[in-house]
Amino acid sequence: MTLTASTMADLNTPVPDFSLPDIDKRAVSLHDFDHSPALLVMFLSHHCPYTRHIFSNLTEMIRDYQSRGVAVVGINSNDPQQHPEDNPEKMAQLAEKHNFPFPYLKDATQEVAKAFKAACTPDFFLYDQNRKLVYRGRFDDARPDRNVPVTGHQLRAAMEALLSGKQPIEPQKPSVGCNIKWKPGNEPEYFKAGVTEHA
Repeated sequence: MTLTASTMADLNTPVPDFSLPDIDKRAVSLHDFDHSPALLVMFLSHHCPYTRHIFSNLTEMIRDYQSRGVAVVGINSNDPQQHPEDNPEKMAQLAEKHNFPFPYLKDATQEVAKAFKAACTPDFFLYDQNRKLVYRGRFDDARPDRNVPVTGHQLRAAMEALLSGKQPIEPQKPSVGCNIKWKPGNEPEYFKAGVTEHA
């Protein structure tokens, strides 16, 4: 099986600006999180088994770090015309089902995904107080087809290092999962180049 992997953007890259509607159609922008010591941006989807596999542990972990000031936002960039399960109504249902403790945004134009160089779901980008990239990659080593517990230990280690003032963790491994479902003809060049991993 061929999976799509993170592009692994360069560390210290500034966070791209964004303003997107949440599931209640309220605009949420980058600057809403200006006073937070860290910002975690996650690209998620509904039908991807690699994303669904971590939802329960992910939301639990996020609550822990939000209590320590970390701002978190989820973004869905999949094309709902080809994948109706990723439309705003289904997004709202999913957020309610899993009691998402973070705003869940719709990137209808897919321009935000391109700005982040997001390629797969799930895909994680962690930024420091100056909004420079300190971690990109996987949640942990768990996958639906592996007998590995879901712990989030890699993302958790990255957030612990950031909050304690330490250097970014190494090594950082790409996340893998389903590719972002681009609108026909909208695939970015970095995606066309083929960022894949063989499971």
